[in-house]
Amino acid sequence: MTPYHLFTCGLKTGIGLLDVGKSGKGFTLIETLVAITILTISVVAPMTLVTRSLSTAYYSRDQITAFHLAQEAIETVRHVRDHNILLTARGTPTKNIFVGIPLNASSTVDTITNTIAQCSGACPPLRTDSTRTFYGHNSSWPNITLFTRTMRAATVRSDAGVPQEIRITVTVSWRTGSLQTRTITISENLYRWVRDNT
Repeated sequence: MTPYHLFTCGLKTGIGLLDVGKSGKGFTLIETLVAITILTISVVAPMTLVTRSLSTAYYSRDQITAFHLAQEAIETVRHVRDHNILLTARGTPTKNIFVGIPLNASSTVDTITNTIAQCSGACPPLRTDSTRTFYGHNSSWPNITLFTRTMRAATVRSDAGVPQEIRITVTVSWRTGSLQTRTITISENLYRWVRDNT
């Protein structure tokens, strides 16, 4: 028997290498639609998982950045207090060691220049330099970031009108993609632990 003869016999009997079923017409439209649906689900499900994973990764990155920006502001305020202590130790009188830290007002903290400035209205967002390495409020820096950092200092305890303890609260707010605006707030108390000229 020739291969052609085997092929035609297989078609007639429904057995052999090519078995197309009893009707001999191949796939129906319903079978094709079911196959396309299964294929679509098997492709879309992993793509949705990847999209959500990327969104979560971006949010986590921004949350870590926000925490570090808030901690950086606390350290800068502490630096201003300690700088005033050193000025007093060197003989340059200061009114008190909390000079330069505005009380009961929203303020920006620029960690590059170690300056604290009161905000008129809402505090502006942070900027980055051209290498996107440093964050600050330098108006010549080209990149405006997602992050807005606000610092508030409040007197916790005072003695004869001179603050003995202040509470620093830093809030960083940001918005990642289409998510709602998020905030992170950290606080720390700073003490007047040395004698100054007051």
